[in-house]
Amino acid sequence: MRSFRLSGLLLGAGLVIAACAGAGPVPPSGDGSTRPPAPAVAPATANALDGRTFVSTAMTGGSLVEGSAVTLTFDGTRLGVRAGCNQMSGDYEVVGGVLKPGMMATTEMACDQPLMAQDSAVAAFLPGAAATLAGNTLTLAKDGVTLTLVDTEVANPDRGLEGIRWVVTGIQSGDAVSSVPGGVTASLVFDGGTVTVESGCNGGSGSYAVTGGRITFGVIATTLILCSDDIMALETAVRSTLQGTATYAIDADTLTLTNGSTGLILGARP
Repeated sequence: MRSFRLSGLLLGAGLVIAACAGAGPVPPSGDGSTRPPAPAVAPATANALDGRTFVSTAMTGGSLVEGSAVTLTFDGTRLGVRAGCNQMSGDYEVVGGVLKPGMMATTEMACDQPLMAQDSAVAAFLPGAAATLAGNTLTLAKDGVTLTLVDTEVANPDRGLEGIRWVVTGIQSGDAVSSVPGGVTASLVFDGGTVTVESGCNGGSGSYAVTGGRITFGVIATTLILCSDDIMALETAVRSTLQGTATYAIDADTLTLTNGSTGLILGARP
């Protein structure tokens, strides 16, 4: 992993917050209905952000790569950032409603150039951004750019494990995360005790049982086709993760499977 200090580079995009509904009755509107008042907008504080994850829903003053999003996770004094390619993390504070990240560490996955450029742009945008919070909506504004984010529990609730096609988007080896070879797909589908596996080159299925935050896999029977070295490396990671018992966690539409020093990051797909 590499470390860097977030600097004052300019990001040509901004997040503007769309206020979410709060609770409480209000006088009838012109059509006779009642609508809850919009929550008050106030400078964000670390306490108000703690334990929450926000995902971008709009940007003014710039744009994000099509199909991508910015995700910010606040956990105690730690800030986690995903901007389309790599994951960044480090300490942060909010002073007078201004976001102040410290030294950030980042994974070094290789992605398409627009996504890698977006990583750098978001890293430059965050330090010194004015942060306001209105209910479930977080707004960051800086240098004419406004980025609007909504709490993922509202915008993107956690998926269930079963009945979803989980596609591998990253491979964990110790503290390192690597990308999946271009044009190659590996996926898992959990359904009623049977997991269907597409490992990049071969395919098959096997049994599984869930206990708490753990999945115990039975024998996974697959075809035995040989493919190129990079695809076989992906297949090895999939097979290693699905041996014995793995821990799992689901955050919105992301599934993380970890088995010792090996793991998979998967996204929910149609």
